[in-house]
Amino acid sequence: MEAVARDISDHGGGIVTEAGFGVYVHWPFCRSLCPYCDFNVRLMRSVDPGLWRDAYLADIRHHASRLPGRRVDSIYFGGGTPSLMDPAIVDAVIAGIAAAWSVDSRTEISLEANPTSVEAGRFAEFAAAGVNRISIGVQSLRDADLKRLGRRHTAAMARDAVDTARKHVPAVNIDLIYARPNQTVTAWESELREALALGADHLSLYQLTIKPGTRFGDLADRGRLPGLPGEALEAALYEATGTLAAASGYPAYEISSHARPGSECTHNLVYWRYGEFAGIGPGADGRIVLSDGVHPTTAIRDPGHWLDAVRTTGSGTRSLGPLTPDSLADEYLIASLRLAEGSEIDRLRAFLCGDSGLHPEQHRDRRFGRLSRAVDELVAAGFLERGGPRIAATAAGRLVLDSVLRELCAPRPADRP
Repeated sequence: MEAVARDISDHGGGIVTEAGFGVYVHWPFCRSLCPYCDFNVRLMRSVDPGLWRDAYLADIRHHASRLPGRRVDSIYFGGGTPSLMDPAIVDAVIAGIAAAWSVDSRTEISLEANPTSVEAGRFAEFAAAGVNRISIGVQSLRDADLKRLGRRHTAAMARDAVDTARKHVPAVNIDLIYARPNQTVTAWESELREALALGADHLSLYQLTIKPGTRFGDLADRGRLPGLPGEALEAALYEATGTLAAASGYPAYEISSHARPGSECTHNLVYWRYGEFAGIGPGADGRIVLSDGVHPTTAIRDPGHWLDAVRTTGSGTRSLGPLTPDSLADEYLIASLRLAEGSEIDRLRAFLCGDSGLHPEQHRDRRFGRLSRAVDELVAAGFLERGGPRIAATAAGRLVLDSVLRELCAPRPADRP
């Protein structure tokens, strides 16, 4: 056991497990498909609850056999629309995770929900199953925009769902989408004030992103989605969001995540601090630590094919690692620089000391020297700041974070001279 622990540490795994362990459970079904969504979702038709319960439990047992002894910091039911799940499945999955690993009163258990009256009516049963945090896909408090976004609820339903959730669970999040067609800063500020007044503990505030393969993507390609904001308006909307939310007691701890102090989403923090998480269900990604290093994992996307794989082999997941030291450092930067707290310099050094085919000291010195020079340049330009043992994006840096990360991350082979 000591040799295995040392091997994990040598490959960067120890520094990953120190950031926590989460379990993501993907429910791939929705009542309808939103025109902006590119997640792994399918229209919900006939679903056999017993079949899905047994498949989830088998997948959990498979992961637990590879990842023994973990304490679970967070369980997150995402989708799709997990509030369409039979509460008995949720109860069984939570019990299965608790049987496989250590779950206690500190474990955050989140479930995503749509705010229709039918789904809100299940909140009490979800809470009885162990869910202690509900994330409600409000998306807008304007009925006309909800219709354009393909949502099945009204603003009144959304307000009622938030009130219902607060009666049953100690933590509530609401999702909102801004930068919608023809939306002004003034109109968004008014809507955001209404959302803040609902009294949720956490707000996930996302800019509308037009993604290839979605209905909105197809419409935009054909010039049939007018009124989308340009870069200047997107920046103004982002800055207004942060200013108003912070002034209302919800500072941004991550680019799109705002919370009352102490109400930050544990699952988010495991992910953005580059911790370990197991992905359960079709299309669920993960990042796990094995004896030879850190492995990203991915699951079969098609629900039927995933079920078949679980029935025949015990799991529909495959590993894609182990990751190289450069990849570990890059992934950590990409995740952690989204956080207001930023990246820990010592963790970067630790990731770069792994087995790279070069002497660890030589590899660390070469890559870390290049990284340090890039950091110095970005600090001088006002896009990064140093605070003791950390580096973090400034307000200006968060607006162009993709460009900042391109300067920091290792060049790919095609980029090298």
